[in-house]
Amino acid sequence: MPMYKVKPVSPGDIKIDLPACMYKSPNIHAQGMNCGDHALQNGGVDPALERLEGRQDEVLRRLYELKAAVDGITKTVTSPDADLDISTGYRRPAESVFRGTADLDSLLGKDLGALRDIVINASPGRPPLSLLVLHALLCQRYQVLSSVHVHSSVSDVPPSLLSCLGPRHTDSYARQRFQLGFTLIWKDVSELQMKFNTQSMCPIEGEANVARFLFRLLGAGPQDPVAATQMDCWIDTVVFQLAEGGSKERAAVLRSLNAALGRSPWLLGQEFSLADIVCACCVLRAGQASSAPVNVQRWLKSCQNLGHFDCVYPLLQ
Repeated sequence: MPMYKVKPVSPGDIKIDLPACMYKSPNIHAQGMNCGDHALQNGGVDPALERLEGRQDEVLRRLYELKAAVDGITKTVTSPDADLDISTGYRRPAESVFRGTADLDSLLGKDLGALRDIVINASPGRPPLSLLVLHALLCQRYQVLSSVHVHSSVSDVPPSLLSCLGPRHTDSYARQRFQLGFTLIWKDVSELQMKFNTQSMCPIEGEANVARFLFRLLGAGPQDPVAATQMDCWIDTVVFQLAEGGSKERAAVLRSLNAALGRSPWLLGQEFSLADIVCACCVLRAGQASSAPVNVQRWLKSCQNLGHFDCVYPLLQ
């Protein structure tokens, strides 16, 4: 016999119709039924089907962004064999002297979502001074994610080379926030090498050739074919005669620079160009700055006053 007895609050013959499934949908496999049954009588589309298609488009968009981000990471992970990784972001120097417009999609091709990575292998015994100047100029034009690596083939790298691209960027973990990746790897190589597409691109060798590639990303190259030829001539002259030539060849190059700079403030006239960047870096690296002719010393001072060479002078000490 129960301790407490409670009267029923509802009749005992009530029947409750419980659902047999969570979601109901029409049977499209039934005889006489086709996909057109999802269309409304007024010719519209079922809102439920539209929402489903919208969700599918959103999922596909997210998957594409994820794939693009993974592809960007792959470019960095598969190319450098690095033991030490120091991610850095370059601080902004003085205002850029180049006013031309540059668009990465028009220069490098459309690459939705993926960070464009530039990977450079260089010997610490011969730092690519001109590329450091161009890196500073690129940081003024684009959002650049900069990083320095040390390859296992190099045993000792000075601290100045580890910090040559500036302090660590606070958002370096979020690659999707940047437009361009600039990775410098100190490695035991006889010739500087650069790869833009690490999966399929052949490497570009030589500091001068890499400098030409980076300079075009600024959209500042001379439009006049004569000026473009003169720029290439100056670059080749200083690379092969001043940087790699003997004492007589270096003296001849300095005389030519002095004569040209006596007629105009920059090597191509009134406009600062890649020729000034590469030639000034070669003169500084060769240790000819203090003994150079008057016009060359004035020109080097003008380059220094621009602020873009601030990253170079600490490496010369």
